[in-house]
Amino acid sequence: LQVDLWQPSSPFHIVEGAVADVRVPQNTTRSLLPYLQQANIQYTILISDLQQAIENQTGGRSHRNRRSLSEYNYEVYHSLEEIEDWMHYLNRTYSDLVHMFSVGKSYEGRPLYVLKLGKRSRPYKKAVWIDCGIHAREWIGPAFCQWFVKEALQTYQIDPDMRKMLTQLYFYIMPVFNVDGYHFSWTNDRFWRKTRSKNMRFHCHGVDANRNWKVKWCDEGASLHPCDDTYCGPFPESEPEVKAVAHFLRKHRKQIKAYLSFHAYAQMLLYPYSYKYATIPNFNCVESAAYNAVNALQSAYGVRYRYGPASSTLYVSSGSSMDWAYKNGIPYAFAFELRDTGHFGFLLPEMLIKPTCTETMLAVKNITLHLLKKCH
Repeated sequence: LQVDLWQPSSPFHIVEGAVADVRVPQNTTRSLLPYLQQANIQYTILISDLQQAIENQTGGRSHRNRRSLSEYNYEVYHSLEEIEDWMHYLNRTYSDLVHMFSVGKSYEGRPLYVLKLGKRSRPYKKAVWIDCGIHAREWIGPAFCQWFVKEALQTYQIDPDMRKMLTQLYFYIMPVFNVDGYHFSWTNDRFWRKTRSKNMRFHCHGVDANRNWKVKWCDEGASLHPCDDTYCGPFPESEPEVKAVAHFLRKHRKQIKAYLSFHAYAQMLLYPYSYKYATIPNFNCVESAAYNAVNALQSAYGVRYRYGPASSTLYVSSGSSMDWAYKNGIPYAFAFELRDTGHFGFLLPEMLIKPTCTETMLAVKNITLHLLKKCH
């Protein structure tokens, strides 16, 4: 039986008594359901017609919301082309606060764009790095990155907290980390996860860009097989996207104080370590930042996030960007797993973009303001 594992990301993490979310082809259900019944495994069908759900999300897009960029709709999902046009537009329109640049090129030759956000108030400022869309199918990630930028630009004049953040810090925001994979999830396979690099020996594409970092590379929770969803790649930083971002972060590691990466789904706020069960040296500062961020998030709609070290809160995984950032001297490294907990999974409806981004925004502001206070 060929199934696509949504949660957890690898069969190694399936444990007795826990929930697993799987996508099955239509013709497989006839044999799978009797098998589950025989094995006495309880199941619930969450989405009975996935194709219909996909079409509801992307259908009829060509004519909708094609208004001018000044009326850009942040409550729908956008293709890579739309996101890049939007970045160019902001770069032209808000040149006092926004500077767009590229950190390199993807495997398929696309530019890897980053927005630098903040007032040029002084020569040296601390910075926060934010990336979204390391995994292609997690569309709510790029939607949040865009929402963050929108909020920063729209509330900068009126919100003292936002003014403080943009005056005292720079934000480096990468709305789509895995550009090739994201594009592919729009054109070919909505549930594509990895990059799109080719493997010569196996006819399988892609590497898990969140297992390709040089920190306990290809250890527990990553796969050596090129066809697997959690394939770690032939060597660390084999993916040009990972290599480019790692290079940028290394170059700016003295300036960057926080690394935030946005994923879906599970409703969790995770911090290091991901690759082992151990307590980080600055645990108290990071733990209190997480606790306050999760409470701030919950204040909007009552949505509860679990928080803690990634290894014990989610599962052990090696070669992740968060662990790498932490190991490379960035003291606050977090990974968000946004909504939901499996009802819609990767197909979070567009009507939930606004509440998801609104509550996440509270958490991110909370972490950022925590950063500006000294924590001992």
